[in-house]
Amino acid sequence: MGMTQTHTQPSDVEIAQAHTLEPITEIAKRAGIPAEAIIPFGNTKAKVELDKLDPKQEENSQLVLVTGMSPTPAGEGKSTVLIGLADALNAAGKRTAVALREPSQGPVMGIKGGAAGGGYAQVVPMEDINLHFTGDFHAITAANNTLAAMVDNHIQQGNELTIDPRRITWQRCLDVNDRALRNVVLGLGGPAHGMPRESGFTITAASEIMAILGLATDLHDLKERLGNITIGFSYEGTPITAKDLKAEGALTALMKDAMNPNLVQTLGGTPAFVHGGPFANIAHGCNTLAATRAALRSADVVVTEAGFGSDLGAEKFFDIKARAGGLQVDAVVIVATIRSLKYNGGVARDELTKEDTAALQQGLVNLDRHVDNIRSFGVEPVVALNMFISDTDAEREVLAQWASTKGVRIAETRVWAEGGAGAAQLAEEVLDILGTKNAEDEQQLYDPADGVEASIEKIATRIYRAKDVEYAPKALKDLAVIKANGWDQLPVCISKNQYSFSDDATQLGAPEGHTLHVRELLPRTGAGFIVVLTGAVMTMPGLPKRPAAERIDIDDAGKISGVF
Repeated sequence: MGMTQTHTQPSDVEIAQAHTLEPITEIAKRAGIPAEAIIPFGNTKAKVELDKLDPKQEENSQLVLVTGMSPTPAGEGKSTVLIGLADALNAAGKRTAVALREPSQGPVMGIKGGAAGGGYAQVVPMEDINLHFTGDFHAITAANNTLAAMVDNHIQQGNELTIDPRRITWQRCLDVNDRALRNVVLGLGGPAHGMPRESGFTITAASEIMAILGLATDLHDLKERLGNITIGFSYEGTPITAKDLKAEGALTALMKDAMNPNLVQTLGGTPAFVHGGPFANIAHGCNTLAATRAALRSADVVVTEAGFGSDLGAEKFFDIKARAGGLQVDAVVIVATIRSLKYNGGVARDELTKEDTAALQQGLVNLDRHVDNIRSFGVEPVVALNMFISDTDAEREVLAQWASTKGVRIAETRVWAEGGAGAAQLAEEVLDILGTKNAEDEQQLYDPADGVEASIEKIATRIYRAKDVEYAPKALKDLAVIKANGWDQLPVCISKNQYSFSDDATQLGAPEGHTLHVRELLPRTGAGFIVVLTGAVMTMPGLPKRPAAERIDIDDAGKISGVF
């Protein structure tokens, strides 16, 4: 969360707790959502039934995508800017709605803290959203692990499908950063306790069922996708699916309520659909298609997000989500900070509050690259400069000169301290872009019909500026399996670190001419894409030395503190 907070100012959770929320029924009414479409979760949260909203409204709505430059480890305030922008657009007379991801417990308890915005640009109730919310993550975890239990039980009960225990690809999941669970051995204790085999845990945000929830259009589509999950292979090499195990009905029953988007509000009273939470570095990084459609049916302008930068969330938004949902992006905002520019210019993390115009100038190559990447999708971006107290006038002037030279729209934002009022200039720039209708019809980078290798190469060379792609022996074997089973024309979801355009997190700025190292390819036949693991990226993160969980507390009255 980028913010302009000082030690004397209230924390995010204190600001949220001091706010009087409107009844969710009033927020729904403001969004034109009929009462029969609302399933209240108390007074401040609700599920929304998408099929009870008017689909014709989608034709008249415009979609604004918010992405970012390459961040520092603390994040740059993309969600905070997005929320402030939405409140500013509402204040400017545009009926606006927000579509955001749900926070995972991983970052909440890890290094970044909460993920519901910050300061006076938040979605609320903040504690609920950052913790259990409406139980969507729990439902995904339950469905994921039910399928895992059914796989092992099938083998234990005679293995009619001849599942090869050595080739089971389905892992259990948990919504916690827990490195100790990356590699585990199951079935110890003798024949009564199952067949011993190696496996591991994935964080819930990277589960294929999370991706399926993100892309499913309705309950029928959800069930079809869940049934199409490949859990592994038989001794003969035949793919085994959840449908083969007769699991799709139970999984869909567990996911029934989770399929409905969640409705909450911003501090400015803007309707906010917060639903789904795949990470962008190890998954596709967008809120659900269902939530985006619900927002498009409830507003004239929808402000949505894609995790991390143009090389991760934004690329996947265009090439996976927008392709699957037939979405057209009308404007793009790239969130940047002076501190992240200096970080990409070589400044150490603990020195980022000191003025350094030389490092800032050097780090601008990173923002340059993100601007060029967004332009390659046929959209002219506006840069939102998220201001921090440590930013100096000299550093701001460097940014202004860069924008003038580059021909890029730029707007300073102060949404942490000022809410929507701090994004008024940004809202003007976005409205001007929306008024020019400059988005092209074709916004995808590659054609999946050209094959997985061609898709990976195009992303690597055009977005990452790599010279070539190198496949590890395991990846080459995976590629052969993908081709043999007719999965070679699925889109690709590249899992890569978020700090660099390369697969090496230490190569900051705008590296080019490097090699993208592909170590493994994972067919996600339910989600409908191939996950491409690169470099050292892991699907189960670990906690830092001083996790945010150490700062979270609750008093005897039940008041939570330290979420952020």
